[in-house]
Amino acid sequence: MSNSSSITQFLLLAFADTRELQLLHFGLFLGIYLAALLGNALIITAIACDHRLHTPMYFFLLNLSVLDLGSISTTVPKAMANSLWDTRAISYRGCAAQIFLFLFLMSSEYFLLTVMSYDRYVAICQPLHYGTLLGSRACVHMAATAWGSGFLNALLHTANTFSLPLCQGNVLDQFFCEIPQILKLSCSHSYLREVVLIVVSSLFGLVCFVFIVVSYVQIFRAVLRIPSEQGRHKAFSTCLPHLAMVSLFISTAVFAHLKPPSISSQVLDLVVAVLYSVVPPAVNPLIYSMRNKELKGAVWKLMTR
Repeated sequence: MSNSSSITQFLLLAFADTRELQLLHFGLFLGIYLAALLGNALIITAIACDHRLHTPMYFFLLNLSVLDLGSISTTVPKAMANSLWDTRAISYRGCAAQIFLFLFLMSSEYFLLTVMSYDRYVAICQPLHYGTLLGSRACVHMAATAWGSGFLNALLHTANTFSLPLCQGNVLDQFFCEIPQILKLSCSHSYLREVVLIVVSSLFGLVCFVFIVVSYVQIFRAVLRIPSEQGRHKAFSTCLPHLAMVSLFISTAVFAHLKPPSISSQVLDLVVAVLYSVVPPAVNPLIYSMRNKELKGAVWKLMTR
C-alpha cells in the first residue's frame, strides 16, 4: 500500500502495446493536433486582423478558439510523447498541472458557450438593444467572468483532489490525468469531499444548460415569426454553428462521465475520452466556418496574403 506522499509519478493508460500501433497512434494524434492548431490559429488571427469581425459574436469566438488551443495542448502532446518514447509515466506535479489546466479550460469553455447563447438571444430576439446590452465593456466583463469561473472551479477541484490520501497504487485507466481516475486511487471514504464539490459544480452546470435551452427556445420562436424565408435562413445560419458546438461539447462530456457502469469498459472509456477532449477543439473551427461567409472570407483573405 502506498500513500500520496510516496507517489512521485502516475502511469497512464497506453493506447497500444505493439510498437507499430504506438507509432500509428502518434501519427493520428499528430495530424489531429496540427489540424486543431492550424484551424484555431487561423480563426484567432483572422478575427484579430479584420476590423469587420470586431463584433461581440466574433470576440467570443476568438476566446473560444484560445480555449480550444489550450485544452487540446494540455492532453495530446503528452499522449504523443508517451507513444513515441514507449512510456506511460507522468510526474505527480505534471498530473496535477494537467488536471488543473484541462479543467480550467474546459470549464471556461462551457461558461463561454453559455455567454455565446445569450449573445445569439440578444442579436435575434432584441436586435434594437444589441449595442446597449453587448457593448465592448460588457463583452469583456462576460468573457472575464467565464475565464474566472473556470479558474476558480479548477482550483477548488485540483486542490481538494490532491489533498486526498492515495493508497490504491498509481495506475490510471485513462490516457491523461482526470479527477475520476485519481479518486479511484484514494483511500476508502476519503473522496467524499470531492464528490460534494462535483455535485455543486454539476448543479452550476445544470443551470448553464437550462439557460442555453431557454435561450434557444426563445430564439427559435423569434426566428419562426420572421415572415421571409431568407430572413429565417440568415437567422438560423448564425445560430446553428454555436448550437452544434454546444451539442458536441455537452453530449460527449455527459456520456463520458454519466454513462451506466454496466456498459463501461477500458476501450469504451478511452474512445469516449478522445471524443470529448480531442475532437471538439479540432472540429470547432470547421463547424463555425462552414456556414459563416464573413469568417470564411476573412480566413481566405488571410491565407492568400
